[in-house]
Amino acid sequence: MALQMDLSDVRRDYEAHGLSRKDMDPDPFTQFGQWLQRARDLELLDATAMTLATVDAEGQPSARVVLLKHFDADGFCWYTDSRSQKGRELASNPRAALLFHWRDFSRQVRVHGRVEKMPVEDAEKYFMLRPEGSRFSAAASQQSSEIESRSDLEDEVLRLRAAYPDGDVPRPQSWIGYRLTPVYFEFWQGQSSRLHDRIVYIPLENGWQMKRISP
Repeated sequence: MALQMDLSDVRRDYEAHGLSRKDMDPDPFTQFGQWLQRARDLELLDATAMTLATVDAEGQPSARVVLLKHFDADGFCWYTDSRSQKGRELASNPRAALLFHWRDFSRQVRVHGRVEKMPVEDAEKYFMLRPEGSRFSAAASQQSSEIESRSDLEDEVLRLRAAYPDGDVPRPQSWIGYRLTPVYFEFWQGQSSRLHDRIVYIPLENGWQMKRISP
């Protein structure tokens, strides 16, 4: 018998203050920073986690959770292995979508845009700030490639630790930074009876246009 799971009764109502355009900052980057800071002030688990969605050359989408490492008026930045699935997909289609979800206060932010590689100097600087174990793991792993067993990966970490006993394992050339430059923002606030608030920002020649859209 095939597994069946009826989830039609799984729901919760939302209780939160609504979003008004007059209360939103005209700059979506500033507005995002305010929401992110609130999530951090509340010490939410993985407040900087974001779903990164990419599309391959055949149009097949894929998504995974990564961590935002930096953002400013130029865009949203993260680091990863360019040989990974997401790296290969971004090489063939340099467009992506980001989704931030802070369940504890019923908020989401969606961001769409173009993606470019960051300067090597930025990747080098951030790589050296990572915990030692994370640096060895990145150096040992060719992300998304097939391996025979976990022990092979662990053996490679041990080999690298023997080769670099001081801990200064070099950054793999494939471990780089990416920046998404937004062309669309959506701020979502959950509301009771599923009558949610959604405010979007569309770029203009100078600044951004703010619109309210239906839930």
